[in-house]
Amino acid sequence: MRAVCSWSGGKDAAYALAELDGVEELLTTVSSSTNRSTMHGVRRGLYERQADALGLPIEFVTLPREPTNETYEAVMAEAMDGYAERGFTHVVFADLFLESVRVYREERLAESDLDGCWPIWGRDTSAVAETVADAYEATVVCVDGEVFDASFAGRTFDAEFLADLPPDVDPCGENGEFHTFVTHGPTFEEPVDVQTGETVTRAAGDGEFHYCDLVAPE
Repeated sequence: MRAVCSWSGGKDAAYALAELDGVEELLTTVSSSTNRSTMHGVRRGLYERQADALGLPIEFVTLPREPTNETYEAVMAEAMDGYAERGFTHVVFADLFLESVRVYREERLAESDLDGCWPIWGRDTSAVAETVADAYEATVVCVDGEVFDASFAGRTFDAEFLADLPPDVDPCGENGEFHTFVTHGPTFEEPVDVQTGETVTRAAGDGEFHYCDLVAPE
């Protein structure tokens, strides 16, 4: 298997990466208007430093500001075709249980020469969260404003954070309740040094999210 990992920079992606051999590259989407990841709000430069710490190259797919679904699918299809032409065989995803998301990915991949791979699919999310909190260092970079107040953005993903989660929130944030950025773990050759900056609140889709800006220390 020659695989590219759909890379968010978060805890689940890092955990999935550690569970699988054959990953040769990371793939992340960034916005052309901000040069940040489209959902997590993390700066492109931090992803580059993260990839260096993992010892893997990283490819960026640039999306226009507020892309339509058709635009997103066209850009990603072009990226998948490029990987197939380079001899890649699989795309790795860190999804845990959202069947609709997996079906969507499988439908898109059916139009390419690549297969999907889900190394942590179906695992108990409480167990995954506890394992990651113990073995990895990660910062919560984005939280859903309908679920959390802004103080949760910028916190460390650890046992204390998990204990403070509302009872209806998945401990891995699988429903999009929160997102993280991993700075160290078992597959990292060295830690990624970051500092938490300003927390801002922005509209995203039909909701409102609190983002903690991560910056590289000067």
